[in-house]
Amino acid sequence: MLLKSLHLSNVRNYAQLELEPDAGLNVFIGRNAQGKSNLLEAISLLGTGKSFRTSRERDLIREGFELAAISGEAHVRAGEVRLGCTIASTPRGTRKVYTVNGRSVRYAKFLGSLRVVTFVPADLQLVSGAPALRRSFLNIALAQEQPTYYHELARYQKALTQKSALLRTGDEPDPDLLAIYNETLIEAGAAVMLARDQLVRVLGAAASRVHAQWAGENERLHIAYQPNVPFEAPIAEAVAGAFAAKLKALAAQERARQMSLAGPHRDDLDFQLDGRPLAAYGSQGQQRTAVLALKVAEYSVMHDRSGEAPLLLLDDVLSELDPQRAQAFLAGVGGFEQAFITATHLPEGLPAARRYTIESAKVLAA
Repeated sequence: MLLKSLHLSNVRNYAQLELEPDAGLNVFIGRNAQGKSNLLEAISLLGTGKSFRTSRERDLIREGFELAAISGEAHVRAGEVRLGCTIASTPRGTRKVYTVNGRSVRYAKFLGSLRVVTFVPADLQLVSGAPALRRSFLNIALAQEQPTYYHELARYQKALTQKSALLRTGDEPDPDLLAIYNETLIEAGAAVMLARDQLVRVLGAAASRVHAQWAGENERLHIAYQPNVPFEAPIAEAVAGAFAAKLKALAAQERARQMSLAGPHRDDLDFQLDGRPLAAYGSQGQQRTAVLALKVAEYSVMHDRSGEAPLLLLDDVLSELDPQRAQAFLAGVGGFEQAFITATHLPEGLPAARRYTIESAKVLAA
């Protein structure tokens, strides 16, 4: 998978940009606030359809303008593909339009056309940060890989919003309407939990192998899925049955507290090092090594399951690591076809790379 060209118009601090990156490693060097992260954000958006930095899509539009456009041409296993996304600010809010090969498509059709694995400094908080970070990590990985996952997650989130609004009315909720929402939550939620369980099993095994290569046998990393609804067997009937039973048991509490108390919106990941919670007992260095192993695992699993290497985007993350960890990470994903790295200075130990400088949203080959 190769990004052959990138075109930006009024995106963040970029008025216009035309870039034809090389295969292999592309390194962008520049001071802070020059546009390095904005560039990677735009590339990532062609894969995920969303920003990895903000939920306020208006922020992507250059100040003083009402329309931003991102497009690119890529070579994927199926052939050449042209991807585009325009973001318009209107009196009614922000509107996005996605295109594939010049045709307007829905987000679900756009998603996954170009797969990316992104590593940003905030990811170093995956072990010790809030559970929402870890759920977002799973959602982004699975949505790129499985169109059905995004569909079921969207169904679940819509039903969850509707049920939560019903519970907050202050009156006794309509039992028939509540039953309809719960039925959708169980059906879609079971699909979400099964997909997460399957992915984490593979990711956890891969991350453990990578971690053992770096830390040796004296430190064993274990990553496990921690569903809010425990289930005995990873099959649809068992998961749905466990979810239905938990919703029934919590029904009175949900009405009293006027909120949904069970489901995959409360899932988490469990990181253990030598059988102890990594967030509580691991050093900062140990936590970062675990996250690096997880990211290498994400890349390799996405590569194996899709049959082609995703784009690798590293946003100023190597400067957050000591040289040994940075080189170990790059060696771990050494099979990449194309990678994009931003940094304030050239990281040590990089293999041969196409180098660029960025200053005031101007990208120049070094």
